[in-house]
Amino acid sequence: MIAFLRLLARNRLALAGGVILLAVVLLALATPLLPLQAPNVTNTGNRFQPPLTPGHLLGTDHLGRDLLSRLMWGTRLSLAVGFAAATIAAVIGSAIGIVAGYFGGRTDNLIMRGVDMLMAFPYILLALAIVAALGPGLLNALIAVAAVNIPFFARNIRGITVGIAHKEFIDAARLAGKGHGRILLTEVLPNVVPVIVIAMSTTIGWMILETAGLSFLGLGSQPPQADLGSMLGEARSALITNPHTSVVPGVMIFVIVMSINLLGDGVRDALDPRLRSGALTRPRPATAVRREGPVPEGPGRGVLEVKSLETQFHVGSRVYRAVNEVSLGIAPGECLGLIGESGSGKSVTALSVMGLVASPPGVITGGAVYHAGEDLVGASHGRLRALRGDKVAYIFQDPLSTLHPLIRVGEQLAEAIRVHHPLPRSVLRARVLDLLKSVRIPNPEGRIDAFPHELSGGMRQRVGIAMALANEPELIIADEPTTALDVTVQAQILSLLDDLRRERGLAILFITHDFGVVAQMCDRVAVMYGGRIVEEGPTGDMLAAPAHPYTRRLIACVPELGGGRRALEAIPGLPPAVDDLPPGCAFAPRCDKAQEACRAAPVEMTGDGARRVRCLFPETGAEGAA
Repeated sequence: MIAFLRLLARNRLALAGGVILLAVVLLALATPLLPLQAPNVTNTGNRFQPPLTPGHLLGTDHLGRDLLSRLMWGTRLSLAVGFAAATIAAVIGSAIGIVAGYFGGRTDNLIMRGVDMLMAFPYILLALAIVAALGPGLLNALIAVAAVNIPFFARNIRGITVGIAHKEFIDAARLAGKGHGRILLTEVLPNVVPVIVIAMSTTIGWMILETAGLSFLGLGSQPPQADLGSMLGEARSALITNPHTSVVPGVMIFVIVMSINLLGDGVRDALDPRLRSGALTRPRPATAVRREGPVPEGPGRGVLEVKSLETQFHVGSRVYRAVNEVSLGIAPGECLGLIGESGSGKSVTALSVMGLVASPPGVITGGAVYHAGEDLVGASHGRLRALRGDKVAYIFQDPLSTLHPLIRVGEQLAEAIRVHHPLPRSVLRARVLDLLKSVRIPNPEGRIDAFPHELSGGMRQRVGIAMALANEPELIIADEPTTALDVTVQAQILSLLDDLRRERGLAILFITHDFGVVAQMCDRVAVMYGGRIVEEGPTGDMLAAPAHPYTRRLIACVPELGGGRRALEAIPGLPPAVDDLPPGCAFAPRCDKAQEACRAAPVEMTGDGARRVRCLFPETGAEGAA
């Protein structure tokens, strides 16, 4: 709850709306205790007194009743009716939506067709019809407003429930012997509660307006009882001659509805798990840069030179050091493997190269990234856009989530070219066909007009590779492009990437957690742990004589076929939390060679030439190589 309030407080408009609404609610609750005049006592001799009249701070209405008193009691009544209507609509509508979405089939059709019939009527006309049938009165107005908003909740919650009802955890609950009622209460309902709260927070304002509208027409609150709508209705005849009688309730309605809407937007964002890790604003087009030290010296001769790169995530008061003084280089035509366990900082390093780490909460706090002699850290968004997809391309891990589901693959490939090199449509189509052929997609003339869901996982990954090749880049960053594929398709994709690299002279930064893939693809390998490079060198040397204990343990996790000469050895313990890194070697708690010196102070990279290692006590057989 505290974390939710802190996240909500970051949105200043939502915070302002919450403060104003809280003040209004507290005043409404305290109304019976305030020294106010009786709201329904008339005195025609004091009719239409202006504001600031002694004894009548906001003046009087056409019957001489005190406007301040009627405003406070009317606000209390309008808030109560609005919140009650929202609660009733949310409970009934959500229950209908959950039942329809969970059971599906005939139950869903029967329930939702009834909801559709209600939605076919304009909601104001439907509310008027309900009040006309039940008779004027505030209770009947509450029933009408709640009834016309039930379909809104039913439709929204039904859509969410349909997506949940077929999840594996629901099937697991059924296999465990849970009945429908228990599954609905313990499995489905907790997953839709945030959506219900969000829907309520954004609709209470509408319901207050709808109730006020019915009262304005004389169908809600009846004289002498006052709510904000009836006060407006009674004052309309004096709108020109005595406008304060209309302005007072009108301003209060505006303040209440606006504060609820602002607060509702903040609640929606704060409950959205996709936004909990950052601020409640749109991410910047490029990663924020706040370098705290000097910029490292100029580049070498490689396609890419990363020097002392540091990338952090600032979430509240916590700082996650995802990338910590990472340095690496890639030469033309070279494939560098970046390997490590999940959470070691591999993907964040790659995303930092082109400023793709989301900000907030990501921040590059140090180092430099040189491409063609230019430091990309802090480069303008326009410059980064010119490089992204043109000179530096990216192959993502899951092509189904990165390809647009509603656009044909040929058009997506054409768009990737057109962004950087405008070409005639006929030339673009021929170029797209050549790309599909180059990545060995069978029947490219037929596949060019297919949607992503019509292709297999391997075919989608080939489309992703073709998109990366579209503008003949100098560097391709491949972020675990074969993780979700079966072994035969994985072998095909790796062979394809290797062939393309050799044919076109591409430099590839290949991110993986599998040393078997590294052995097949990479010329050199850099091992990451806890946001740092712990060992780097030629692939053959690293496999034959790993210097860092972590590298040795990673290699020991790779299965051997045809002999079973050794057992697989899992690495004990867990990777470190990057918001609380130890002062010494991050691998020390899991290392069987660690000594007190390893934990006392940071360990620097040692070695020269091709082999480097960050270890005080490297593996004995590799010391000479280092």
